[in-house]
Amino acid sequence: MRHDEMIGKVQALAQLPDRGTAERATHAVVSTLAERLPSGLARHVAAQLPPDMAAAMREAADASAGRDSGAAGERFGLTTFTGRVAVRAGTDEDRALRDAAAVLEVLDAALAPELTERMANALPADIRELLPVARATQDTGRFA
Repeated sequence: MRHDEMIGKVQALAQLPDRGTAERATHAVVSTLAERLPSGLARHVAAQLPPDMAAAMREAADASAGRDSGAAGERFGLTTFTGRVAVRAGTDEDRALRDAAAVLEVLDAALAPELTERMANALPADIRELLPVARATQDTGRFA
């Protein structure tokens, strides 16, 4: 998926007022996600993203790996995730939560399904719930 298409979809899904806001939200989520994922997985995700998003993801993954000596990614839950997104995007945490869900939905459509599954498996349950795959699985489980 191309950059412009991804940003347009984020803008529409999150009901953001303009492309600049959608761009900030997308980069904030991608960077925060990279900090949470194992660095190798973040690099695999970055490889399937448009160049500027990939660069933001790689930069955050490298910085996180340097802080934590590590391949495992930082350990934090949804509260920290949305707080970091809010700070990076210059918004409040409620808006950051909605923006994150929209960005993750667009990433779900843009990435290879097996990579999305690996990403979901690397996230704690509270962040994983933002992914469309997790919501679909939960919905199916409820009605089965």
